[in-house]
Amino acid sequence: METVGVGADTANSDTVSSTSNSFPIVRFLQAPVTTLFEYSGVLRPRSSNDIRESESLISHSRSHSSSDSGSSRGSSDGGNNEGEVSIRIIGDGEPEEEDGGDGGDTGVVGGDSVGGGGGEREVGDSSDVDGRSGAEGSNNTSSDSSNQQRYDLQQVSRWIEQILPFSLLLIIVFIRQHLQGFFVTIYVTAFMYKSNDILRKQTALKGERKLSVLVGYSIIFMLHVVGVYWWYQNDDLSYPLLMVPPKTIPPFWHAVFIIIVNDTMVRQAAMAFKLVLLMYYRNGRGHNFRRQGQMLTLVEYGLLLYRAFLPAPVWYRFFLNKEYGGLFSSFITGLYLTFKLTSLVEKVRSFYAALKALSRKEMHYGSYATLEQVSEAGDMCAICQEKMQAPILLCCNHIFCEDCVSEWFERERTCPLCRALVRPADIRSFGDGSTSLFFRLF
Repeated sequence: METVGVGADTANSDTVSSTSNSFPIVRFLQAPVTTLFEYSGVLRPRSSNDIRESESLISHSRSHSSSDSGSSRGSSDGGNNEGEVSIRIIGDGEPEEEDGGDGGDTGVVGGDSVGGGGGEREVGDSSDVDGRSGAEGSNNTSSDSSNQQRYDLQQVSRWIEQILPFSLLLIIVFIRQHLQGFFVTIYVTAFMYKSNDILRKQTALKGERKLSVLVGYSIIFMLHVVGVYWWYQNDDLSYPLLMVPPKTIPPFWHAVFIIIVNDTMVRQAAMAFKLVLLMYYRNGRGHNFRRQGQMLTLVEYGLLLYRAFLPAPVWYRFFLNKEYGGLFSSFITGLYLTFKLTSLVEKVRSFYAALKALSRKEMHYGSYATLEQVSEAGDMCAICQEKMQAPILLCCNHIFCEDCVSEWFERERTCPLCRALVRPADIRSFGDGSTSLFFRLF
């Protein structure tokens, strides 16, 4: 008979579930990574049974060794008594054993009753024992694999916890050594993100833009660019703008700082130029707004092409360092220039496609509708819900205002009503005034 401890397990599970709901602050301060793994469910939270596991293993091994020695002594004594039969009743979890002595017989009884007679014995069914042993073997294998994974995760988390404090110290020292460059990079990046948001809002206003607001924003953008270059006029910051390498070989982090600042300031100046375009197309409708979107797209692809060239002078000076040897520095510089030229092919193709779209006079997604076509379709635009202005007939026979459909095709390539494919996906449009926010470091 076996006794199952239900009450103790229930109490332990309730304790674990109650403690897992609250975040362990003290344990997080001692082992942050392991605590986060356990709290997120990647690792099983450790309970009091896991903590006493090592102690129970020691006592368990001692009890097994004493029982094995006792059984060996009993078997040796039984072997000396000839003619005696040793009967052992096995439980559900014990394996079946058959030992034969020198002069005695050993039988296994599979039930509660023993058959009569001196030599008669009832042997339990071996198929049940084999089934139970196979199930126990598979369970042991799965538990061993889960324990191994838990052990590996614990080792990784402990390794991270060991290097984490030292890494934080290195980051603090690095920020302190480059404190000015660190905060300047954050400032110019935040200013550029805000400027991009302002430009997109002014582009969306279309005919409701105010000229004074556009002029004010463009002046602020240009003053910001001039102020940054005036502040760093002695740091070789303006030479790469003219595709001229710096005079001296810059350290690695200084080279990264030069590239980031130049890349951000060039985009800032392009935003000021886009505001000038918005001033020019402020009072236009229909055709002018379509040309405005094409011009903004052309400016953006020209900016992307120029920004692809911008890091080349800095890295050219950085790699061409004779201190590493003339042959090695020349080889590395040649590889970098080769990679750079191969990456410029896509930028040149995109700029050429934008220039080709601007030079195309006719619309490539429809034609102007006649009065009969407008009267048949109704004199109401489905986009703006007003009377049509310069109606455009699409290839799917739906008619919209030129102003409305031009704005629609800056974001979509399908008809607003039937979702039929109308505009070919040649290049991405930047007609909403947006600017690419990713840095070009290499």
